[in-house]
Amino acid sequence: MKKRNLLIIILSLFLGNSVVAQQQAQNPIIHADFPDASIIRVDDTYYMSSTTMHMNPGVPIMKSTDLVNWEIVNYAYNILGDTDALNLENGENAYGRGSWASSLRYHNDTFYVSTFSSTTGKTYIFKTKDIENGSFEEISFTPSLHDNTLFFDDDGKTYLIWGGGKLNIVELKEDLSGVKEGTESVLIENATEPIGSNFILPAEGSQIFKTNGKYYLFNIAWPRDGMRTVIIHRADKITGPYEGKLAFQDKGVAQGGLIDTPEGNWFAYLFRDYGAVGRIPYLVPVKWENGWPVLGENGKVPETLDLPVNESLIPGIVASDDFSRKSGDRDLPLVWQWNHNPQPDFWSVKDRAGYLRLTTDRVDTSFLNTRNTLTQRTIGPESSAITKIDLSGMKDGDYAGLGLLQKNFGFVGAKMLNNKKQIIMVNGVSEEPIEVESIPLNQEELYLKAVGDFEDRKDTAKFYYSLDGENWKAIGNQLKMSYTLPHFMGYRFALFNYATEEAGGYVDFDYFKIYDQIN
Repeated sequence: MKKRNLLIIILSLFLGNSVVAQQQAQNPIIHADFPDASIIRVDDTYYMSSTTMHMNPGVPIMKSTDLVNWEIVNYAYNILGDTDALNLENGENAYGRGSWASSLRYHNDTFYVSTFSSTTGKTYIFKTKDIENGSFEEISFTPSLHDNTLFFDDDGKTYLIWGGGKLNIVELKEDLSGVKEGTESVLIENATEPIGSNFILPAEGSQIFKTNGKYYLFNIAWPRDGMRTVIIHRADKITGPYEGKLAFQDKGVAQGGLIDTPEGNWFAYLFRDYGAVGRIPYLVPVKWENGWPVLGENGKVPETLDLPVNESLIPGIVASDDFSRKSGDRDLPLVWQWNHNPQPDFWSVKDRAGYLRLTTDRVDTSFLNTRNTLTQRTIGPESSAITKIDLSGMKDGDYAGLGLLQKNFGFVGAKMLNNKKQIIMVNGVSEEPIEVESIPLNQEELYLKAVGDFEDRKDTAKFYYSLDGENWKAIGNQLKMSYTLPHFMGYRFALFNYATEEAGGYVDFDYFKIYDQIN
């Protein structure tokens, strides 16, 4: 018997089950937006990729030694492409698009990440020898293969499986630079069949695995009047024929695949749509019966797992930043992502030591059109962010501050109007954003705070300001956050600066502090 399991038994006898639960992992594993996960294990280390769409750098790579506690260690790319939509130019944007579900693999001492983009019309494969510290080499080709899963088979052939409802398979060229001519075929004509013909979402999100000589293909589907559901197909050959079954249906926890531990335990990694905080990862134990993976405990998602206890998502997933940099430091830690492609000449952590400077490069119309907006995830069940901002470089018509970014956004900040500064709160839930409150400001420094309550999908946010960093006052009204499909992403804390009259103004952020509570 494992020493850890023996310890849990002893604790349960003497201290009760509640104490034991505190020693175990809790679902969700990560209470933050990490959808479309793909997980691999290399020896005793796990790596995970996820979807961040229009954010850059893109396709985050995370590392864990216990399947529960993760840290961001790299990204597959800095920018996906140089287009109007990805650059927020000429009225175009890539909200809800960019790159979608990825597939992470390890083959012949090399790590591979495949993804796709309807924005660029391409399929991408990124590869590196050093997944934690190295840069990725990009391979891309047309067309864009939706929700593709990459697989290196034992016979030396490499495949992509993709599609929705009807799933297709192709063999790739030896150098992965494109599809091998004449190899495309239909893999499963109707992969949604195990849930019937009445559905909202056909089978998609493919991830394929091979174990004990059989191929297992995971997909998600959504029956009408039902919930997100796991479908599994299996076959003796990758090309089929496949037999399928409804494999799991609880709380809408679905889409993902299989991972095993060095000790031989199996789990399914899946995610759940959970309101404004985003799509959050779960682990579900797996047993094998008659050659099929059986998910869950009595078909249900367990609240606790026999895995190490969850630590805070700070600083591995989100982190505070004082913007002080030593020689050799990254300009920005990996927890940060830009909204769309950044404009490198208009932001800096070097122009003023210990500060993040955001300079406007053009005239914009709103918070959502603004470039060089720097973001971190909100985290559940509660989180808060605080920043201090120096406004002395603002020009007339400028807006700057701390926002909660999604289609239905909100922010607290400052604006310069007729060469006078005002503290403002803007609520962007309605079609036209509303400046709910404005207060005259007679100093150059301002402290801002945003708090989000995601407990049981409450999904509310409040905003505050302070003139001295100690005495806080509420401003504006409560923001009712909502997960919208046009943005397709959980809310982000966001530092921003934009001009409505004249480019060239700047603001300096002294620090960003994040807390996993309402602070």
